[in-house]
Amino acid sequence: MNGKVYLIGAGPGDYKLLTLKACGCLGNADVVVYDRLADDRILGYAPEGAELIYVGKASSQHTMPQEKINQLLVDLAKEGKTVVRLKGGDPFVFGRGGEEALLLKENNISFEIVPGITSAIAVPAYAGIPVTHRGVAASFAVVTGHEDPTKADSDINWPQLATATDTLVFLMGVANLPKITAKLMENGRSGDTPVAIIRWGTKAQQQVWTSTVAEAAEMAQRENIKPPCIFLVGNVVNLREQLAWFDGAEKPLQGKRILVTRARAQASQLTTGLEELGAECFEAPAIKIAPPDDKGKALDEAIGHLADYDWAIFTSVNGVEYFFRSLQQAGLDTRSLGGISICAIGSSTAEALQSYGIMADVVPTDFTAEGVLAALYGKLKSGDKVLLPRAAVARNVLPEELSQQGIDVTVVPAYKTEAGDADKYLVTKLLSDGELDMVTFTSSSTVKNIVKLLGDQAVDLLKNAKIAAIGPITAETCRQQGLQVDVQAEEYTIAGLIKAIKESF
Repeated sequence: MNGKVYLIGAGPGDYKLLTLKACGCLGNADVVVYDRLADDRILGYAPEGAELIYVGKASSQHTMPQEKINQLLVDLAKEGKTVVRLKGGDPFVFGRGGEEALLLKENNISFEIVPGITSAIAVPAYAGIPVTHRGVAASFAVVTGHEDPTKADSDINWPQLATATDTLVFLMGVANLPKITAKLMENGRSGDTPVAIIRWGTKAQQQVWTSTVAEAAEMAQRENIKPPCIFLVGNVVNLREQLAWFDGAEKPLQGKRILVTRARAQASQLTTGLEELGAECFEAPAIKIAPPDDKGKALDEAIGHLADYDWAIFTSVNGVEYFFRSLQQAGLDTRSLGGISICAIGSSTAEALQSYGIMADVVPTDFTAEGVLAALYGKLKSGDKVLLPRAAVARNVLPEELSQQGIDVTVVPAYKTEAGDADKYLVTKLLSDGELDMVTFTSSSTVKNIVKLLGDQAVDLLKNAKIAAIGPITAETCRQQGLQVDVQAEEYTIAGLIKAIKESF
């Protein structure tokens, strides 16, 4: 039985503009066939085991001819797979989605079109330029900028197009700008008409230049403007002065480029917080969270004897999540913790417990093992039994100190951290080219794995960016690896790290 193909538009760049339907389709995909995307985080909505096939096209570089892409979709569907064909923008706006759909139809393959937010409208909106505006522009046209306007048999009717609509939006047109502007003026568009060139629209690194039709090509050459850009022509450009809300806003991290090394599933909180302050983030997951080697048997056994414990100490959000996952698999709920006192290291861990209806009895102000010991002083007595579900590899300060006080501590591995799927080439290139302002580390594991990923040149490469650590333990691991720590959060949380980074710049 044949599978099904979803032709999906990924939107203009900001991954948060992906539609809910697109997210749902990606979540059910067996294979994702994708173009060069403005933000690879979109691929994170696909299942962990999904096959990812890159067929992207950059300017003048084609990984796979369109005809082969069309056939690939047919072949994958005939294998019974659910296929997502993912492309930037909208699949039917210069996305060649129609060609792909026609071949699927010819082969009796079921397909759906999932529209994406087109850059023709979204990018001007992020630049504070409405493509229509009462009293200024009642019409607009979207035109390919790839076509050479001087070719003998142009598909563009320049005599009609130049003055047919109030606003013209040329997609991917910066390389042909001298010819496009010349054609517009030859066919009646005034050289004084306002224009805008918008690069990396909807992304943190968005740049906008304004000029006129007559002077746009010279400005683009002078400013060395490179793709990806759109070129917008019309009096609506003048509205940007009042409506610029994205790149025109005063943001403390505007223009800063920051590497986030957190696990992919957990990176969004840090990335989103930094991007809201204007930063451009690159995600390079140095770790991923996985079940412990014993598949949770030790944790399951401890949960089977919960009534024996006087205290449970949770040291991380991951520990909470894996504990309650095992609790539910055992057919139990939070009532099983009745009579057990709870300690949470950190406000984030306490919040994770609250989501399960548990209020921590003790939340140390110092989010370290030493801080826990201080907070618990006088609350535990010799002979008390303590359950400590935590990472498989962790510091032993807490259980050793408690044991010396006569406390019976049961340490069980609730989860483990493994090396993530950070792109070594991308991280190396960003650091070697001096394109990063900062690298963030949220645990000792992220430090060790990034250093291991970069190999012998790790220390030299990481000298090219500031280092930000979430707390003293992570900072000490950085120093042990030969790295200089420039920023350390006072509160050892993601919010605290964001605040420290903001203040450092």
